[in-house]
Order: sequence, then structure tokens, then C-alpha cells
Amino acid sequence: RIGSATSQSSAIINDRLQELVKLFKERTEKVKEKLTDPDVTSDDESPSASPTAPPPPPPAEAPPGDKAADDEHYCEMLCCAFKCQPWMARLKSYQFPSSIDPLTNLMYVLWLFFVVLAWNWNCWLIPVRWAFPYQTPSNIHFWLLMDYLCDLIYLLDIIVFQTRLQFVRGGDIISEKKAMKENYLHSQRFKMDVVCLLPLDFFYFKVGVNPLLRFPRCLKYMAFFEFNNRLEAILSKAYIYRVIRTTAYLLYSLHVNSCLYYWASAYEGLGSTTWVYDGEGNSYIRCYYWAVKTLITIGGLPDPKTLFEIVFQLLNYFTGVFAFSVMIGQMRDVVGAATAGQTYYRSCMDSTIKYMNFYKIPKTVQNRVKTWYEYTWQSQGMLDESELLVQLPDKMRLDIAIDVNYNIVSKVALFQGCDRQMIFDMLKRLRSVVYLPNDYVCKKGEIGREMYIIQAGQVQVLGGPDSKTVLVTLKAGSVFGEISLLAAGGGNRRTANVVAHGFANLFILDKKDLNEILVHYPESQKLLRKKAKKMLKNNNKPRDEKGQPVSPLIIPPKPDTPKLFQAALAAMGKTGGKGRLAHLRWKLQELKAMQA
Repeated sequence: RIGSATSQSSAIINDRLQELVKLFKERTEKVKEKLTDPDVTSDDESPSASPTAPPPPPPAEAPPGDKAADDEHYCEMLCCAFKCQPWMARLKSYQFPSSIDPLTNLMYVLWLFFVVLAWNWNCWLIPVRWAFPYQTPSNIHFWLLMDYLCDLIYLLDIIVFQTRLQFVRGGDIISEKKAMKENYLHSQRFKMDVVCLLPLDFFYFKVGVNPLLRFPRCLKYMAFFEFNNRLEAILSKAYIYRVIRTTAYLLYSLHVNSCLYYWASAYEGLGSTTWVYDGEGNSYIRCYYWAVKTLITIGGLPDPKTLFEIVFQLLNYFTGVFAFSVMIGQMRDVVGAATAGQTYYRSCMDSTIKYMNFYKIPKTVQNRVKTWYEYTWQSQGMLDESELLVQLPDKMRLDIAIDVNYNIVSKVALFQGCDRQMIFDMLKRLRSVVYLPNDYVCKKGEIGREMYIIQAGQVQVLGGPDSKTVLVTLKAGSVFGEISLLAAGGGNRRTANVVAHGFANLFILDKKDLNEILVHYPESQKLLRKKAKKMLKNNNKPRDEKGQPVSPLIIPPKPDTPKLFQAALAAMGKTGGKGRLAHLRWKLQELKAMQA
């Protein structure tokens, strides 16, 4: 019992001594750190957060009866109650906006679509009704109904929409109702809209329903061009719409020519000569076929006989050559603009291949260069992202960089707690680089001047005796090399090889760029220095076979007995000596037995 009590007290004393030694050691390290680094002023790693306001109290829950009443809507009619849909209530409570932004409001783009539909109705069908005998007394009511429906759309556009469009004056966006109305009344658009709605229909009572009296309705072309601009701004592939629009221009010119040809044939007399339309088959299809052969100058047409026919044919040929050449030139511009990026990519790749062939670069290197070109173009649609953003203002570039990169950079432990504006400035300095499979991102022993953020793909950290053992695989969102940005005194050398596992897209931040940013943020600079030293100290700690850090021992283990001393002890034992050496040898054997 006495021996057990003594051993317990000695164990307690030993634990207390170890705690005291540990505390003294930590205090010594802190004092030493303050003496070596004057920037360290406090023990906090990051500035304390400002106090936030208490969260608002949760809204009081409505009683079950009221909730049920809100969920079910009923409409009473006579003696019955019908269930009413909620969207009906929202439709009744909807208020038309007092001002409309013509650049971003999708509702205005939709309205322009209906205005353009009404404009196309007039442009395409007024010539048909004038030339061909498609407007008859039996269907005149249908034509008039559609005409006045288009006129109603024109009128609503003038009264409701155009007087509510915002405009810019002196750099300010004007949304006042009176100012918007005056701006529209003094514009060229209002004058053209008034001309479009000239009430020439009153002449119907005198000359009959003549479609040519509705020709001013075709002058609302400004709405058509505005719709084109707004639609191209919201489409992701606007060149497809441009091709369709250019094709529609060609079809409309052929449409007008076919109407003129039927009118000329009717003027000369249907079937009077071999040149005019003979009146057989579908009149519009036959005349359209003749217009195609004339405007595209295919040939094979019958020769005109009369002077009127000769003049009409000459004008047709001249107009056809001019219109067709204009259409082809416009189509070439549209296709060229759509494939401008692809053309630039091909020219860069061809120039690089020509350069490598001139200097006789090995085929393996040439294949890797071609692979880099193809993957970079397919993954991001351009070879250098900075070329796209260089034309934008600094504020817009920052907004794009925040949307693309902020979620990744904010997760880096090194930058947590730093000034938010410093991180924004750092986002604009990131540059994207694509690495091919088995490309070395960095090698062991080289000077580290960059930090890497994985945007897409994976990289492998290699180590071991042969530097080929995969220690860890880093995926998208991981960061490595951040200590090298702030390490000093030889601590910025790479400690392992990093290889791209497959195609990897990385963001790179240079040390020079970070130092230029930190000049304006001294508090963040102090915080980053302290974090970098702490991370570097953790990396230099000894680790076990599993990679876990080993805690240092308070009392180091006793070193082994030197071999020369062991030989002397063995010699004394053979001689049977009984002196101090023999006694010391006996003590060592007893200690070894206790250790075992």
C-alpha cells in the first residue's frame, strides 16, 4: 500500500511538471516570436468581427383558419360558389409599370414582337391583295378585321408603351412620366408613328376597299429595327437570327417581284404573249418561280415582246443583280462575324505549326501543342480570356471576376479574415492556365512564385524516394502553393512535385501581383505574414508513417551505451573482476531488464 501511494504521488508530480514545462515553452515561443517579428501585435489571428444586429423576431403565425382561407379562393356567382384560381387575383391586382426600361425589360421585347407581327402583316399582304385576286367580296370582312386589329396594336404602342419608355439625358436616367411623354412627342419616332396611322380608310367609301390606301402602315420600320437590336442582345447565338433575317430579306424581295410580275401580266393581258403569266395553275407559285429565275439571273425565260415588257424585264435584271449582290455580301458578313473566333483560332494554330516545322520541333512536342490548342478552344471558347475582358471598364471586370472566382478564393484558409476589398483586387490579377495530362505544374526544389487554385480537373502531389508516389490528389476548388507567396528566407521552395492528372484548368496568382496589392492593405499584410509563418511551422514538424504530426517528448529517451564502453565491460567480465566496472556492468544489465 505504501509503495502504491508513493507511485501515485510521483505520477501526479510528474504530470504537473510536464504541464509547467509545456506552459513555459509556449510562453518562451510567444516572446521569441514578438521579438523576431514586430508586426505581431496580438494573439488573434484575424480581426474581430463587428457586432451584428440581433436577428428580427420571427413573424407571428397566422391562425389555421386564416391560412385555410388564404389557400382557397372562391368566386360567388348568383347562388353558387365557384373555386377561383390564385392567378386570377394576381391578374386583377396587377398594375402596369409607370416607366419601362427599353434595354432590359423583357415584357417590352415581347410587345415589340407583336408590333413587328402587325408590321409584317401589312408589308407582306398589302402587295398580294393589290396584285392578286385574293381579296373578294366574300372574304373582305376577314381582311378588314385583321387590318383593324393591326391598327389597334399600332395605337396601343403609341399610347401605352412609347410614352413610358425611359431615356438618358445628361447621364441621368429619366423616369418621370411627363418628361418621358414629352421626349416621345418631340422624337422622330412619334412623327413616323402618326404617319403610319393616317386614316386613309375613309376613302374606301369613295374608291372601294383598295389595299394601296394602307401603304403608310408599312412605314413603322423603326419598331422592326429596334426589335432586332433588343432580340440580338438577349440571344446567346445571335448570328442564327441574323442569318434568318437576311434570308427573309431575300424572300421578301422575291415576293414583291412576283406581285409586280402578276400586275404586269394583268396589265398586258393574261396569256396575251409568251412572256406574261398564262393564268394556269396557282398564280402566286407560278409568279414566284418566275421572280426567282429573274432576280437570281438563272436564265431560260421567254423573250419579252412589247416595249412595256422589255422595259419591265430590264428593270428586273438591274434590280435583281443589285439586290442579289447585296444579299450575298450581307450573308458573307453575317457568317464571317459568326465564325470570327473560329477563324482566329485556326490562324493561330496554323502559325504555331508553321513555326514548329521551321525549327524542326519533335513530333511529340508538336502533338502536345496541338492538343493544348484544341482542348483550350473546346473548354472555354477562346485562347486567352483576358483579351475578352480588356475592353470592359474596371468595375465590370471586377463584377465578372467576383461571379467567376470569388467562391473559390474565399475558401482559401490563408485569405480568411483579410480585407474584403483586398480579395476583390486580387481576383482581377488571377489568370487562367490549362495543363495537359502529366504536365508538371511545379517541381520539387524550385522557387515558388505563384499560388494555384484548381478551377477544373485534378492534380496529384508526388513524393517518396523516387518522387513518383502519389501522396494526395487535389480536386476542383483545392489550393496549393499559397505559403510560397509570403514565405521568406528560403522557405519558398517547393517541397514536392505536382503533376496534372488529366486536363486541368488552374488559376494562378503571382507573388509580385500580391505584393503590389498588399501595399495598400497593411493590416491584411500583417495577418498574412503571421498565418504564413504558422502554416510553415506546421509543415516543418516531424510526422509519423501515416503523415500525422508527432508530439515532441518532454524527456528525451536515454541514448544507447557506446560500443567501446560495452567492449570494456565485456573484458572486465571475462577476467572475473569485482571492482567498480563490474558493479557498473551489473547496474546496466538491471536497467536493461527494467526497460524490457
